[in-house]
Amino acid sequence: MIPLRPLALGDIISGSFATIRGHWKTLAGVVLAVQAVVLPAMALVVGIAVAAVYDHFEPVFDPPFGEDPATEHVVPLVVAAIVVFVLLFTIGMLGMSVIAALCPAILKEAVMGRPTTFRALWRTSVRRAPAVAGALFLSALIAGSPVFAILAVWLPLVLSAGSKDGVIALLGLLPLLLLAATPLAVWLNIRFGLASAVVVMEGAGPVTGLRRSAALVRGDWWRIFGYTMVAVMLAGAIAYAIQLPFNLIGTFAMMPALQGIPEGSAPSAGAVAALVFAFLLVLLGGAAGQIFQIGFSQLASAMLYVDQRMRREGLAEALLAELATTPAATTPGAAGPPAAGDGDS
Repeated sequence: MIPLRPLALGDIISGSFATIRGHWKTLAGVVLAVQAVVLPAMALVVGIAVAAVYDHFEPVFDPPFGEDPATEHVVPLVVAAIVVFVLLFTIGMLGMSVIAALCPAILKEAVMGRPTTFRALWRTSVRRAPAVAGALFLSALIAGSPVFAILAVWLPLVLSAGSKDGVIALLGLLPLLLLAATPLAVWLNIRFGLASAVVVMEGAGPVTGLRRSAALVRGDWWRIFGYTMVAVMLAGAIAYAIQLPFNLIGTFAMMPALQGIPEGSAPSAGAVAALVFAFLLVLLGGAAGQIFQIGFSQLASAMLYVDQRMRREGLAEALLAELATTPAATTPGAAGPPAAGDGDS
């Protein structure tokens, strides 16, 4: 899939495309399987929360004229909102972690030219997902720390502002403060951006993944930043191009159905069928675009990890030595590129 030498930008882009082209069925299957689990779980969490606090909605959002909502109605809604946010974030993070673990696992086998199966890669992705989730959470927490620090200072100032003019001034100051924190947040994000690949390819823990990522990026930040931005923008543009035909066809299919519904009357069976078709078409386009965007971005990150190890740790020589001693038909899911120190020069 990629040449066993330090990679240029074109090698990373073409290698990511080649990996997707060769393993798109597995990639799409795992992403769809994750969505089939994550989306119903999220819907269940929201449904249970709404059912639990349903009686408090009307007193809070439609109180009697001139009266403020009572505390006994506000508190349950706030608690439910916090619990739902935490649960949705956790479920979404775990789902994203399975996908983030899948791409380096695919690349690990593709670099060695070994066959892959959905079952083996799904098992590997699920097994490494908790460690990847930890690495993603810690890297996001560290990269977001400048923004969190600003908000920790800014919010008390807003709450303690004694005048409307003071609040307005602080509101106008917030975008400038966030803009000032952005360079540091981006620097930290790139510094720890290879942690997921480290966790999967080396079997490392979250903290070790962060440390290894920082060590691999050190001294080469600008090149990795440039390659990452190109890959992200390219993935976004192609994902949008994939979704666009589905959205256009869905919109054109929906418009006649909506126009054919008489005002004040129920839609006909044909109109309902057209609306359902349009909705499913838009949903399909969104899923296809998301699969490509996530897969391409994660593969590019894994490619950068392999590139840095070939540049700094002699990974190419270790891989060539392993290829020379490994039979062509290796069991899927077997060990991929050696971890740091395993045969590196």
